[in-house]
Amino acid sequence: MARGADATGNRTVRVGVLVTALLTACVAFQLNASMLSPALRSIQSSLHATAAEVGLTQTAFFTSAALFSLFLPRLGDVIGRRKVLVGMLALMAVGCVVAALATSVPMLFAGRILQGASGPAVPLCLIMLRVEVTEPKRYGTLLGVLTAVNGGVAGVDSLAGGFLADKHGFQAVFWAMAAVAAIATVMAATMTPESKVANAKRMDWPGVGLLVVSVGSLLIALNEAGKLAAANWSLVAGLTVIAAISFGLFWRTEARGSHPLVATRHLKVRSTWAILLTTVLTMTGVFAVMNGLIPAFAQDAKAGLGMTAEQSAWWTLTPYALAGLAMGPLAGRLAATFGYGRVLRLGLVGAVASIVLMIVTLPAHSHVMLLAGSLLVGITYAGVANIVLNGLGIVLSPRENPGFLPGLNAGAFNLGAGLSFAVLYAVNTAVMPSDPTSSAGYTASMIAGVVILAAAIATSFLIPKPTAAEADS
Repeated sequence: MARGADATGNRTVRVGVLVTALLTACVAFQLNASMLSPALRSIQSSLHATAAEVGLTQTAFFTSAALFSLFLPRLGDVIGRRKVLVGMLALMAVGCVVAALATSVPMLFAGRILQGASGPAVPLCLIMLRVEVTEPKRYGTLLGVLTAVNGGVAGVDSLAGGFLADKHGFQAVFWAMAAVAAIATVMAATMTPESKVANAKRMDWPGVGLLVVSVGSLLIALNEAGKLAAANWSLVAGLTVIAAISFGLFWRTEARGSHPLVATRHLKVRSTWAILLTTVLTMTGVFAVMNGLIPAFAQDAKAGLGMTAEQSAWWTLTPYALAGLAMGPLAGRLAATFGYGRVLRLGLVGAVASIVLMIVTLPAHSHVMLLAGSLLVGITYAGVANIVLNGLGIVLSPRENPGFLPGLNAGAFNLGAGLSFAVLYAVNTAVMPSDPTSSAGYTASMIAGVVILAAAIATSFLIPKPTAAEADS
């Protein structure tokens, strides 16, 4: 009895140590994604760059993160997940140092691309957690803990970034990122066990190359299309054709290869395409609303509330991130207890209702209603739907290739984010009223987001039930 109790206690300590290391890795990635936003103006003045040039370095980071996400989880299956996690965290730390020392936009661009190697940090950490924690409710709770920081580190990341940039320049932001990345690298190397798939012997590098070209071309095309009237539509069309041809060749390579990155039979099943489609639709419907339209409305001096950028963050993005962080662990446990599909749809319906509330109350120019709407979207999307979608990518991945679906799902999140800005801002521009005091453009864009989220709710019914991951199964 005593030895059994001791073994249980040791296992609890081991899981606690593992979660601490994995959470630090997830935080390190999130800082790279969100901490720099308040420092962009400082970068412009320090490097004598235009807003467009600095914006392109941000695009480079997110595109790099999406592309690394496509294959690094699978590489972890083959050579060891701890090796891959440590390697990409170390590369991220190097990228932070390069960016901190940047004296030109190209040097900053290179640093941000290196930082993008951390793109699959969250899905890779969730796979490593799944190996160690198999009990559904416990895994669901811990999944929520790790994934909750994906929407922002309680809002502290953007506030700290703004403080460091104002007091010490943009370089201080990157040095802070580098310090956290270095700590995360050491913790991942010393506090996590190694794991991999026993029969995974080789990587399908031809398949990796074709998939990266396909998704990369599509992401760049979406970013270009997001410029609307200023976009080079010939470039958009050419990149779309390249994406389609590359994906066709990728499919052919995977069908014939002996060690495919993704077996085509896995791509054909609902557990793959239904979750990827739901993720893309969800992100398209909500991402630009909370990360673009609502902050822009809060700062709009004529049609909106006329806040400063800092005030806007306090009233919208910080409460949104805090609500998601608080709700995440509970959402993970609820998904494992009552079903991933049910909880996902509850979150999506709640997100629709929250955005509708915002639409109805925009004309009132109410600070309180803007805060309430941001909190509700934080709870329903960032704290529930985002958590469950990440979890489904883990629990529905085939046992013989556990890294492929989390990687593709991470790519779907990034694809949806790019589509969101392209589609919702296109609607905003198309409906832009002649009266600058009218909020009709914001309203129309958010209505489009609600329609797309409704489509996500419909496709969520096609996602199979992950029976092994649910307690009632």
